[in-house]
Amino acid sequence: MTDKRYKETIHTDKNNYEYITITHDENGVRIYTLKNGLKVFLAQNFDSPRIQTYIPVRTGSNNDPSDNTGLAHYLEHMMFKGTSGIGTQNWEKEKVLLDQISELYEHHKAEADPEKKKEIYKKIDEVSQKASQYAIANEYDKVISSLGASGTNAHTWFDETVYKNNIPSNELEKWLKVEKERFSEIVLRLFHTELESVYEEFNRAQDNDSRLVNYELMDALFPTHANGQQTTLGKAEHLKNPSMKAIHKYFDEYYVPNNYAMVMVGDLDYERTIQLIDQYFGTIPYKELPKKTPVVEQPLRGIVERTVKSPTTPRVQMAWRTDSYGTREAMLADITANIMSNRGEAGLLDLNINQTQRMLWAQAFSVGLKQYGYFSIVAVPKETQSLKDAKDMVLEQIELIKRGEFPDWMLPAIINDFKLQRMKALETADGLATNLYDTYIKGRTWEEELNEMDVYASFTKQDVLHFANDFFKDNYVLINKEKGVNDKLIRVENPGITPIKINRDAQSEFLKQILAEKTEDIQPEFIDYDKEIITGQVKDKKLSFVKNKYNDIAQVYFIFPLGSDHDRDLAISTQLLQYLGTEDYAPEDLKKEFFKIGVSNDFKTTNDQLTISLSGLEENIEKGIRLLQHWMYKVKPDQEIYKQFVETVLENREAMKKDKNRIMTALTNYTKLGEFSRFTDVISKEELQNSEVEIFTDRMKRMFAFPYQIFFYGKNLENFKTYIDNYVEVSSLEIPEPKKYPEPETDGKVNFINYDMVQVEMSKIGRGHNINNANLGKINVFNEYFGRGLSSIVFQEIRESKSLAYSAYVSYAANSESGHPDYVTTYIGTQPDKLQIAVDTMSELMNELPEVPIQFENAKSTALKQIASTRITRTNIFFNTLRLKKIGINHDFRKDMYEEIQKLDFNGIKEFYRTEIKPLRFNTAILGKKENLDMDAVNKMGSFKEVSLKDIFGH
Repeated sequence: MTDKRYKETIHTDKNNYEYITITHDENGVRIYTLKNGLKVFLAQNFDSPRIQTYIPVRTGSNNDPSDNTGLAHYLEHMMFKGTSGIGTQNWEKEKVLLDQISELYEHHKAEADPEKKKEIYKKIDEVSQKASQYAIANEYDKVISSLGASGTNAHTWFDETVYKNNIPSNELEKWLKVEKERFSEIVLRLFHTELESVYEEFNRAQDNDSRLVNYELMDALFPTHANGQQTTLGKAEHLKNPSMKAIHKYFDEYYVPNNYAMVMVGDLDYERTIQLIDQYFGTIPYKELPKKTPVVEQPLRGIVERTVKSPTTPRVQMAWRTDSYGTREAMLADITANIMSNRGEAGLLDLNINQTQRMLWAQAFSVGLKQYGYFSIVAVPKETQSLKDAKDMVLEQIELIKRGEFPDWMLPAIINDFKLQRMKALETADGLATNLYDTYIKGRTWEEELNEMDVYASFTKQDVLHFANDFFKDNYVLINKEKGVNDKLIRVENPGITPIKINRDAQSEFLKQILAEKTEDIQPEFIDYDKEIITGQVKDKKLSFVKNKYNDIAQVYFIFPLGSDHDRDLAISTQLLQYLGTEDYAPEDLKKEFFKIGVSNDFKTTNDQLTISLSGLEENIEKGIRLLQHWMYKVKPDQEIYKQFVETVLENREAMKKDKNRIMTALTNYTKLGEFSRFTDVISKEELQNSEVEIFTDRMKRMFAFPYQIFFYGKNLENFKTYIDNYVEVSSLEIPEPKKYPEPETDGKVNFINYDMVQVEMSKIGRGHNINNANLGKINVFNEYFGRGLSSIVFQEIRESKSLAYSAYVSYAANSESGHPDYVTTYIGTQPDKLQIAVDTMSELMNELPEVPIQFENAKSTALKQIASTRITRTNIFFNTLRLKKIGINHDFRKDMYEEIQKLDFNGIKEFYRTEIKPLRFNTAILGKKENLDMDAVNKMGSFKEVSLKDIFGH
């Protein structure tokens, strides 16, 4: 191992706060520890006048009581319900009722008789009604959005609960005031409605195929440890029988300052920020954490095999247990996973399985947890292969590693790739902040994290061989995911919650004080694209350049005004190219060559554009361009590979038709655009099978003869100019005319697909008028006010008041191209027996725009603050101009939106709603199990039709 380059150094700032920095840390991270044990990680990033904040708590589902699983996750939800100061109109009166509800839940949990439990629940519902008259739903989100925050959210996992906000830098003190209030106490208001929403989240997880497999995998891999025995969402019986007292106890034990951290990266002053954090959070007292007895898993003996059934495509997942994150074994497992799969580039699975199309798909990865971890491989066989075939092919690749049959250059190339990916991640405020909170959660120092690359680089091929031969034995878990009926689904009845009062017009004294405190506004900065983008000419091609001010990574884009509308089979051609080589390079050798030089390539086809891009260290970009063009100009047709490719394409199409998310996407598209659209206009099976490979390879060979423009993002434009001319030819081909696809009126059709699932998903789509740029500001405020986000009208009514869904929204989407219509989409995912009331509620809300002046002003203020504190940086500087050009704009249109929103009043939004949304007729897409649907309710929505998978996919 090399000498450590990064070392801790202790400093004292001008206000006598002691902090640690790491020598040579280009990120400039400062680490403080307050007297109460609170860790504070601060770093500067001046991309925009905003601060990315995380509050990571070192506790998660692994600390749930065994009789209250799901508690940590449910507590995370309740942290958004306010305190005795936030979210209440009269705390003294509300508290009395909340205490009653808490006692009733204890009786409910202890009662075994189902009928008596129902009676207690009715009483809970009744007292909750009384308590709700004092509650103010989602006031935390109203407070936080009034600051101009974005990305407000949280997540819970094994050993972590992380709270997230991105805030304007001028609102730092207000944010600290709000978070100090939130982390000082927890109030379990609106408890039974939120509990039902969490249960809907549990239902969504039941319909999530990947979660089902992962639950079974973790249970087998960790038969004793909480990693496998306590899922984040918890057991159904525990969710239906919660204890408010247990949640309070958990909060008091684990939400203490010596068990969480403050992570802030952005436009901040170190000295002022730590003073403010100490002022607000330094007063929260230190508290000893509960003593825990470590759980030690016995080594796995033999192969543990399990079977899971669901409607999706069969696959196998294998996993070996590893030591904890940061240990030698975990790091070697990570390296080995990358020898198997390195971002789809040149790993053994990438080349020997995916590239040769021996299976549909295979991938390896490694997960390091706070205690233990695992190395895993997922493999999807072809229809003609068994799950055993897939497993055996994977084990063959592992044997290659054990015998050292991988090239010597791969290990250093993997380490270089690790460094490159880390460089990309740490250049943004969010990337650095995420790395910092993850380091804290895992109990590592920032010094250890920065030195990690040197540790990785110290491993030799011999180390990998020793590891592989010791590690890969017949001591793994094997999950066979078969296609079939999942007989483990839990279906429950609607508990019949009486809608609670949400008091939209009310404000707590806390919120009034926050709104009354004035801060100096951040002034918006609008970009002059002509100044920021340097343009030139290479032969007949336009060249655009934006300077990379952050690191040595460069990107080059070849952008063709030629997409699938001009050539239906363009995407198929670029996909086929990935499996073909040239006279000089076999297909797998091309992958290796790109990986060796650390340059990745990407082909992206949209309806009106093909973008071919390269990304890597700037010094290697020319090598990447040379290799890319050699590949495309000299691609070698191979009919046998093409036949295998067609087989793979057709099998992937069949796999798509088994996947719930893909089906819902296709159904929504069909409901929006009808039977003939870009989505359904695909090359047929017969045409694919009867075509010659040259039809597709010839497209690639002549691609650079079409008109295109070049965009270079890097440091040295002059150097780029010295060589790019060698790779550009004068265009000799014309762009063909694009195909026109219909955009029919939405007129009340109801399309349904039968799928075995717990929930039912419903989306309504309405076609509006053609995009009007003068409405873009109104659309921004409307979505914030009415349809999206935690404080929106729809979220409050559907989820907070009636607890009808975990996910529900209304979204107005402006078209991305002039002369085409906008669309309004509504979505609800819920239990089938809640669908009717959910639909009725949404219809009532959509019938006449509710008028809540306070909420409107908050939405307007949020929109203005977010525009004012947002800066356009990096490649977005260029790509924004392409997007704006499609709607006829050639300047920073945020300026127009800002001025429009400043003048906007509720009458303006009301008029927008009256003219642009209220007249719309909607088509409806429904996905669910037919026998669970209330067909009387469904038929009232419009002309019902059960459509086929072929209808919606076009094949």
